[in-house]
Amino acid sequence: MDLQLTGKTALILAASKGLGKACAAALVAEGADVIIGARDKQTLEATATQLRSLGKGRVLALPVDVTNAQQVADMVNTAATTFGKIDILVNNAGGPPFGKFETFDDTAWQSAFDLTLLSAVRFSRLVVPHMRPTGSGRIINIVSLTVKTWMPDSVLSTSLRLGVIGMAKMLSVELGPDKITVNNIAPGMILTDRLRHMLASGSPELSIEEKQAQRTKDVPLGRMGKPEELGALVAFLASPLAGYISGATIPVDGGAIKATF
Repeated sequence: MDLQLTGKTALILAASKGLGKACAAALVAEGADVIIGARDKQTLEATATQLRSLGKGRVLALPVDVTNAQQVADMVNTAATTFGKIDILVNNAGGPPFGKFETFDDTAWQSAFDLTLLSAVRFSRLVVPHMRPTGSGRIINIVSLTVKTWMPDSVLSTSLRLGVIGMAKMLSVELGPDKITVNNIAPGMILTDRLRHMLASGSPELSIEEKQAQRTKDVPLGRMGKPEELGALVAFLASPLAGYISGATIPVDGGAIKATF
């Protein structure tokens, strides 16, 4: 299937590895030009080299700390100047720490707010003026399954990612007349390098396979997801074929959520 993404320009955050990298790979493989951002310049450049080997869309790597307002503005300006437009924004950031409510002081809440919610606000606000002239903008927020179901010790993630969901719903209405869609993706357990490291560091008496089996015992598909499976959904939502999907939050969780709505 041709997703009609050739010539589109996508800005993707936290894209040096994990889910962000998978999103970038899916888009560049479909012919989109991608601007990838992350804090670690060396890892980001290595990822850019890998993406260029796909031989389709162009790749620009721009180091950025998504909690830094000036760096966010500079990245958007450079992306728009280099490619002349921005069609697609993938808001993505590492999650805040887990812990009990009582363990988090004001500083922890502020840091989580800056990382999880305010970064999505800033990028969306700065990118929208560049999307309006295209008549087909796409904003896609990578959130978490915590917005759909209870997860222990996730008070920071749940509270602030629900803020992203609320913002996205409001934006989907406000930007509808401009033909800009706004959607969220809520990943469950996706086997990224970060999750592999977490599995390797715990319960040394169990094998990696046994640990995965423990974690997926309540997942109907019986396994963890692959980053490229989430990347494929991002590519579809970014495409003209998904032009009538907006204001939605779509889980990628192997059926783990048991709710019927």
